[in-house]
Amino acid sequence: MKPFVVTFSGIDGAGKTTQIDKLSQHLTEAGIPVHRLALWDDVVLFRGARSGFSRTILQSDPNVGTPEHPAHRNDKNAQARPLLFGRSILYLFDLISLRRRLRQMIAETDGVVIFDRYIYDQLAALPIEHWLARNYARILLRLTPKADISFLIDAEPLAARARKPEYPLRFMYRYRNAFLKLQEMAELRLIAPGNPEDVHSAVLAHFKKSIPPPATEREVDSAVVA
Repeated sequence: MKPFVVTFSGIDGAGKTTQIDKLSQHLTEAGIPVHRLALWDDVVLFRGARSGFSRTILQSDPNVGTPEHPAHRNDKNAQARPLLFGRSILYLFDLISLRRRLRQMIAETDGVVIFDRYIYDQLAALPIEHWLARNYARILLRLTPKADISFLIDAEPLAARARKPEYPLRFMYRYRNAFLKLQEMAELRLIAPGNPEDVHSAVLAHFKKSIPPPATEREVDSAVVA
């Protein structure tokens, strides 16, 4: 049976990893195979070169910050025109890699495939408020394989930055606004900010509604009722 593909997107500190862990555990306990992919680890191209460029040229701190010792990331928040141009080209290559990787997963696996971030997280780093970037994003969205359900885990930037103080607050607000715009453009399933258990309940509710009726009702019931 064709695997059911789920993606999680959102600003840093929104709680994506927590929700992926909770959904993965829930499905595993129900006996449903779960395959997890991370956009950066399993899809994007030239990872080493891109990381090295951020560290050496942009002086980016690769570590995850804490409130006491915030990291000073300087990668997707850097908005100089040459960087935006280069980033836009790289995102096209990432999309090609994503399409190939997803075809492979669909051909070789069953159960549920969960993506930690998707191409939407790349596009949200572009200045979507500008018409040129917005139209470029629309082109890539037309070429993007549509998942069975794509979650946008929303969060207040101030609260998200308190959990992961990596980027300037001003950028976090702009980043969130870009995600909300993409939510309309790509029809992402918006999950409102809340405590982890409430967000998990909302994710499960949408997950249950998105499972096709013919697909093993026993699995569906066991996956969402436990």
